Amino acid sequence: MRKSVVAAVRLTAAAAAVVGFSAVVGSGAAHAGPQDCVVTRDLVGASVSCHDTGAPASREYSLIVECWGLAGIPNAFPLMGIGPYQGSWSGAIKATGQGSASCIGPYSIGTATNAYVVVYRD
Repeated sequence: MRKSVVAAVRLTAAAAAVVGFSAVVGSGAAHAGPQDCVVTRDLVGASVSCHDTGAPASREYSLIVECWGLAGIPNAFPLMGIGPYQGSWSGAIKATGQGSASCIGPYSIGTATNAYVVVYRD
């Protein structure tokens, strides 16, 4: 019993060290396409501001944030995994709108490693 507790504590400490290291290395600003949107990434998420004034009225964007940390394994609740995952996403953002996404959710905690904008609806 004692060996398994010690092993769990060591695994948790190693995971915290890796998450802390990626937080220091991974923070900063990221600019992603489409060219009409500006993405700003911080330690645990990202925000986007789109200014596509010449876009059709139906065009919408979506902000995706890539994370690294502790997250629930899909379809295997309550199991948790350590590694890369996609954080929350902001849903539809109008061509002249703003949005945000985070790596912290009800079943996840991690740091943002990348963020980008994709066309959600054209």
